[in-house]
Amino acid sequence: MAPHQPNHAPGAEPERGLVVAVLSPSTDVEAELAEIRELARAAGVEPVQELTQQRARPDQRTYVGKGKLEELRRAYAESAAESVIVDDELSPSQQRTLENALTTRVVDRTQLILDIFAQHAVSAEGKLQVELAQLEYNLPRMRGMWQHLERLGGGLGTRGPGESQLETDRRLARRRVTLLRRRLSDLSKRRETGRKARRRNETPTVALAGYTNVGKSTLLNALTNAHVSVNDRLFETLDPTTRWFEHEGRRYLVTDTVGFIRRLPHQLVEGFAATLEETLTADLVLHVVDASAPDDQIEAMVAAVDSVLAEIGAGELPKELVLNKVDAVDPLRRRRLDNRFPGSLQVSALGGEGLDELRERIAERFAERFEPVRLLVPYEEGGKLAELYRLGAPIDERVDSPEGVLVRARLPRKEIRRFAAYLISEAYEAPAAGAR
Repeated sequence: MAPHQPNHAPGAEPERGLVVAVLSPSTDVEAELAEIRELARAAGVEPVQELTQQRARPDQRTYVGKGKLEELRRAYAESAAESVIVDDELSPSQQRTLENALTTRVVDRTQLILDIFAQHAVSAEGKLQVELAQLEYNLPRMRGMWQHLERLGGGLGTRGPGESQLETDRRLARRRVTLLRRRLSDLSKRRETGRKARRRNETPTVALAGYTNVGKSTLLNALTNAHVSVNDRLFETLDPTTRWFEHEGRRYLVTDTVGFIRRLPHQLVEGFAATLEETLTADLVLHVVDASAPDDQIEAMVAAVDSVLAEIGAGELPKELVLNKVDAVDPLRRRRLDNRFPGSLQVSALGGEGLDELRERIAERFAERFEPVRLLVPYEEGGKLAELYRLGAPIDERVDSPEGVLVRARLPRKEIRRFAAYLISEAYEAPAAGAR
């Protein structure tokens, strides 16, 4: 079944949806339902009723138990809903069984999130990633498209065409998957070329990671004076967006990434390699948290992000915890947050509070990567001076002298040998007042 594409024309009535969830007895029901409500609204669906069942695991065939299925059928009929939203990833057989029982469209959690991603993808690469994830989700569900032929009961004109058409569709879909993977692989190679250039320059890279809608894009804009979209909705950022800022003459790259949620579907972890790669290859991860959220939600969000970082192989990267939105927090709660998360930084991306401290903390993380040096470059070897500037190294002082250009800079340690012939002192002295 093709993913549902809701109508988002201005002023259009949202689709009415009935939310169904099978939850273990230990699950925080309200927290779980709050997230699926937000996901539904982000997809253009207004939840008009909710039905939950607490059991150890969903029924393998019907998802909800037999008695609950009857209750669900009655509730759907009475709610005047247009679709059923399931807060879980359904197997193809579970989805078919529910659709047959309810005679309506059933959208599971993965399909819902893919639908949101499809609405928000902007770049060519983002659209390719969405299409790949949707195709991989739909491939095992294609049989449902031909059920009308199966119901005819055989006879002339019904033997084989459905199955042969189904196999044709599957073959075309697999071919498209192969093509998309190849295109995304080519784009990945281009990104790797760019990353190699940054590594040659020893440009520090920082990735913003965090639960969706915690203000990562706002923080990126505040740190780098960028103008990335910051609409208040889930998964606003899908494509990796990289900007830079300077601190004490040194450039730092900052990348905004897709927001994480609990139980991020596997197809998305694989399909959205572009964004996740930028996290995996970063030198430092800023784990951004919404400081204004209730304590239990903060714990759940931190755990969800840590889980996804571990799943993509970024769990061991250096991390800094950044508590955003402290402008919405009273002084007593700030002290409690400080005690609860010692060493974390409290900032307001919207108001600017704490941003200087954050830049300083980032710079401290990379301080050992550079060596202060004093160079004398003869005028006739101006090419070496150009190489120095191409490195992006902080130039603290440049003075013309009779012998050449005197430069005080902080070089990446691995580049010092390259300029060894021009070193005149290993000691670093502060630049004279007014020196440029």
